[in-house]
Amino acid sequence: MRAVLEARQKAAAVRVEDLEAELERVRVALAEAEEVLRRRVIGLEQYLEALAEGDAPAVAVVVSQTKPVGPRRAVPHRQDAAGTEVLSVDYQALMAAALEAGADGLGARQAAVVLGWDSASASRVEGARARLKRLVERGWLVEEKPGRFTLPAAEQDAAAGRPGGGS
Repeated sequence: MRAVLEARQKAAAVRVEDLEAELERVRVALAEAEEVLRRRVIGLEQYLEALAEGDAPAVAVVVSQTKPVGPRRAVPHRQDAAGTEVLSVDYQALMAAALEAGADGLGARQAAVVLGWDSASASRVEGARARLKRLVERGWLVEEKPGRFTLPAAEQDAAAGRPGGGS
């Protein structure tokens, strides 16, 4: 019994020594990683300071020559846009499909097909519906019947060549 207990004690002592050596390796690796982090933080701070000191007037000039700063919308409000060319390609395709659908309106499943998505996938159909709803929120389409998205009446009249419409 004594031999078994001594063997277990030696095994435990070896395990403790191994873990202590591993702990020391981890401490060294941690110290090295902290040093790299410290240098990178200092480097970033120096870069930002230099940028603020040296390039501040140049940046202000560049910003003032660009479009006004504000939230960028994937779909701008209809009253803020001259035509569908301001929309992304996918939204332009949805607008063209709504024009083709006419008074019948465009459904989400059809919209998924227009976007080149799998119309059997519920998540894709819901994604298409979300895009159509976004167009409604921003004034590009209307949803007079649930799930059927059409151009506003004035635009339908203009597209059909009837008087009384125009935007």
